Amino acid sequence: MIHSLRARELLVRPFRGEPAVSEEALSDVLVGLGRLAIERADIQSVDLNPLIVRGALPIAVDALVVKGEAEAREPARPRVEASRVIERFGPLFHPRGVIVAGASSHPGKFGFVALHNLLRFGYRGEVFAVNREGAEILGRKCLRDVSQVPHGAADLVFVCTPNAVNVPLLRACAARGVRAAFIASGGYGEAGAEGRERERELVAVADELGMLIAGPNGQGVVSTPVSMCAQIVAPYPPAGRIAVVSQSGNLVSSFQNYAVRSGIGISKAISSGNSAQTGLADYLDYFAEDPDTDVVLAYLEGVGDGRRFLESVRDLVSRKPLVIVKGGVAAEGKRAAASHTGSLASDDRVFDGIARQLGVLRAPTVEQAFEWAATLASQPLPRGGRVIVLTSAGGWGVLAADACAAAGLTLVALPEDVRAAIDGMVPARWSRNNPIDLAGGETRDTIPAVLDLLCAHADIDAVLHLGVGIQANQANAFRTGPFFPDHGLERICEFHEKQDRRYAEAAKEVSLRHGKPVLVATELAETDRYYGNSGPLAVREGGRLCYPSAHRAVEALAACVRYAEFRSERAREGA
Repeated sequence: MIHSLRARELLVRPFRGEPAVSEEALSDVLVGLGRLAIERADIQSVDLNPLIVRGALPIAVDALVVKGEAEAREPARPRVEASRVIERFGPLFHPRGVIVAGASSHPGKFGFVALHNLLRFGYRGEVFAVNREGAEILGRKCLRDVSQVPHGAADLVFVCTPNAVNVPLLRACAARGVRAAFIASGGYGEAGAEGRERERELVAVADELGMLIAGPNGQGVVSTPVSMCAQIVAPYPPAGRIAVVSQSGNLVSSFQNYAVRSGIGISKAISSGNSAQTGLADYLDYFAEDPDTDVVLAYLEGVGDGRRFLESVRDLVSRKPLVIVKGGVAAEGKRAAASHTGSLASDDRVFDGIARQLGVLRAPTVEQAFEWAATLASQPLPRGGRVIVLTSAGGWGVLAADACAAAGLTLVALPEDVRAAIDGMVPARWSRNNPIDLAGGETRDTIPAVLDLLCAHADIDAVLHLGVGIQANQANAFRTGPFFPDHGLERICEFHEKQDRRYAEAAKEVSLRHGKPVLVATELAETDRYYGNSGPLAVREGGRLCYPSAHRAVEALAACVRYAEFRSERAREGA
């Protein structure tokens, strides 16, 4: 906490003749205040101003403590059995069949798009389109009423009907054995007092029926284990181990688009909409138990029940990493959040402190959030922050070193035995330091050998490999020019492309062999989609992320290190 202050330099170092503050003494005060808040329910507020710390002696020059009646504190929520959590969400994420209520023949309507996406992406269960006219849509005859759906054939209804008919619709669906509803319809809590009343009625009826509802005012739900794309927009992501929950439908699309682009897949994705009945904490509870999920990625704008949220996060993060992007940080964002989902954004400083305390990885941007989650889902967890940079060009190594310092990673001194081993592989002009720049002296086998040497070393926790794809990039210039395939160009193109692919594959192989992260970064990760550079493509085909810059790779690695340190600390406390 002390080091997170903007004025930390005035405290932790001597300033204008004054000695540095005793961090131990100041920490004792801060911890004591925290204990006071936890142990004394009758304390309403405490104000210490100023607090002077000289040497080991903190002095509260003035203090005001306000006492009141001790408020009864609710006991912690009892842990729900995993089987019950899985059972509750089964109809939403693993339904036997799906009803599309309000199916439409107009391609611009939600009811058409939802039906199309379920059929287009090969949902494995039965799909029932319901339309009052009984029209044929996408070659499928619609049912005129939910009552025509065979009892027990569908667990989930995707609701695209006007909000005025949704309460009787839920009752009719429950009578056919439906146990979950995703409600895309709007006009609820986000629309003012009248909408909030409609929302309360919707929840009351769902609770009465024992039905889980997601939304309303949501975009959709995806479950790749059953090939289900029940949403009103594209895309459908590749299957993978990242679960997504978002208070914004568009952010679900963003994360799924990054999954499509990178090849790092998604297990489940849900737009929580207004979270009328089922909120962010409920989804976190499910993803903590979900066997299809290794990492959870979330976007949120506000937290309704803070304690409930904390309990769910604490349980989840003890087992799986959670990466969060938060909107509604500035005043303008808070107003936008309230109009978007009716959500009240919390104080950002409080939220940031809670996130750090609980081991949540809070990403500053959507791009970084996905990259951090993708890294956690595809790389071994680092044992520490000691990093070696292996680069094909000196400038990249310098920038990577700067990025490591800024991110709090240690650019470890090159171990002497590693230096001696590389001396035997390449000419003397190589950098002989970390970053390792082989200066063009490597042979076809050098880079895989060096990667293995680095990962095998006990004093190295992670490797950052820069420059994959350079030679394949030149091969592309050869292939697309007027001189190809003559003048020996065809042969050298094949060699360069094969080598870059080999280097990318070697990074994954040594990473798995030694259980250490090896991150591959090149700006060609952003251009390989144009002509298929073999280096970045091989990284993607291996199920790993190719980072578009050293800085992005370093930031992702730093997030992994923070989570690993959090887990280690919790393990020590448990022991």
